[in-house]
Amino acid sequence: MPLAGKGMLLTSMDVDAADEAEFNRWYDREHLEERVAIDGFLEARRYIVDEGSPKYLCLYSTTAIEVLDSPAYRNRLANPTEWSRKTMARFRNMIRAVARITISRGQGRGAALGIIRFRPVAGREDKLRESLQHVLDPQGLDGILSMHLIESDPALSGPTTEIPSTASAGAGDWFMLMDATDVNAFRTVGLAARLKDTTGLIAAVISIGTYRLMWDLAKSDIALT
Repeated sequence: MPLAGKGMLLTSMDVDAADEAEFNRWYDREHLEERVAIDGFLEARRYIVDEGSPKYLCLYSTTAIEVLDSPAYRNRLANPTEWSRKTMARFRNMIRAVARITISRGQGRGAALGIIRFRPVAGREDKLRESLQHVLDPQGLDGILSMHLIESDPALSGPTTEIPSTASAGAGDWFMLMDATDVNAFRTVGLAARLKDTTGLIAAVISIGTYRLMWDLAKSDIALT
């Protein structure tokens, strides 16, 4: 499976221009390593927007979704560093989704990520998942390396001790992720239109975006004590 593990934490946010330098310094010097060091976390990837909103996106892969409700993770959420507390207070338009990886097909991960956020119609989740089995296939799609479905857990997504202002609306939304060699690949294959045609009345598309990879960090990259 192209994605590591079975669980994923997706976070996305904006920050004011005046705070961006400190925000990026915090992410790059403290936050990613702090999170990846937690038991059960495998890796993290940071992105910046090419087209869409919010501006910044981060994906954290875990061995299972249960890691994102574990004592180790909860303890870290309840005891943020002072730098984390100050930086997270500046987040705007925050999205936080704790999700299961239910489909992951293809080979490899790329420098670009396409993301479609959609909201299943209640009671049609099984039908939607079945329909997406046919859509999430990168074979024959130039520039598309792998495609994935992550399904948010409404009870675990949304506000945390660190980020109490995170909106809980749409906490059960699903996300379609597409790894590609370049952002232009998404426009060429028309995946957004294809998704709308396939899902019909069983899901509502909320947003569509493309992102460029900033950097990634795996457990093997850090020194654990």
